[in-house]
Amino acid sequence: MPTPHADPLPGHACQVFLAESVYVIHGVNAGDGLSGPDEVCEGDIYALEDGAKPLRLVLSHGAGGQRIASGGQIGQAGQRVDLLARYTLIAPDGTKIDILLMRIEGGQSVALPLSPMSANADYTLVAVEDAPEPVRLADLLCVSFARGTMITLADGRQRPIENLVPGDKVLTRDHGPQPLRLLSKATLRAVGAFAPVVITTGTLGNSGDLIVSPHHRVFLYQRQRPAGLHTSELLVQAKHLVDDETVFQREGGFIDYFSLIFDHHEIIYAEGVPAESLMVNDATLSRLPREIADDVMARFPGLAQVQHFGTEASQTYLEEVGRHTLLPRRGGNDR
Repeated sequence: MPTPHADPLPGHACQVFLAESVYVIHGVNAGDGLSGPDEVCEGDIYALEDGAKPLRLVLSHGAGGQRIASGGQIGQAGQRVDLLARYTLIAPDGTKIDILLMRIEGGQSVALPLSPMSANADYTLVAVEDAPEPVRLADLLCVSFARGTMITLADGRQRPIENLVPGDKVLTRDHGPQPLRLLSKATLRAVGAFAPVVITTGTLGNSGDLIVSPHHRVFLYQRQRPAGLHTSELLVQAKHLVDDETVFQREGGFIDYFSLIFDHHEIIYAEGVPAESLMVNDATLSRLPREIADDVMARFPGLAQVQHFGTEASQTYLEEVGRHTLLPRRGGNDR
């Protein structure tokens, strides 16, 4: 009979930094690394230590909570990992990131940025969530559509995402009709990093409101390659399109998120808008709800998809050129 500290199942990986690598460069706690919610001060300016390397943390989740599994670069298998706080920081260009502070049994603390964090930027602490309610790390970066999103099938019909079933042929931009392999679902509180982004009808040529998770990327094709970008194919995270007019983040209540998995990372059509499917690899599996990730690994052992080719348009770039210059004309998908 296994002990309480035994690895019950293969672990899920995520990339973390040592908490002291995210430190205050100006403010009350100057020189200190990221610490607990009772010790940090809003307004302090943080930076990622130059040369800091992300470490692979592998977690397993069971009745006893989250524990370290084998195969990682930090901690020992069986050690408990507790989520202490969630912090929101903002860069000078307005880019917001959420960072989770976690403590490994024995006292070591690590920071998990929920968005890319640059060593060349400064981040001001603007919000602290003390002792957030328990949530699996696997739920945090889902790339998903909200219930009711209309997905275009291979024959041109549209169907609500929650009514799709494995085997349904879905229209993809690059590979034509492709069978759906798995439809996953996660229900989360619609707050902070989990609050959905609403792209209102017509903003991207969409036939209805397109409601997606903040990190979900939509596909914008430019007939003429924009200056400063390597390709005409732009992938833009939904949160970077927020202007609080035609695109906004909606907080409150709960949200049902659905993810689509294919043999390849695909660009599909949701409310008529090209958008990405869930990319399945070591990193994304670590952010799926546990029961879904287990199902994916069981059905697709060794699956490691490659990201769709295109240029990731940063929030800074969008602000420099103006979001409106990249958006499709109303009534069409591609510009």
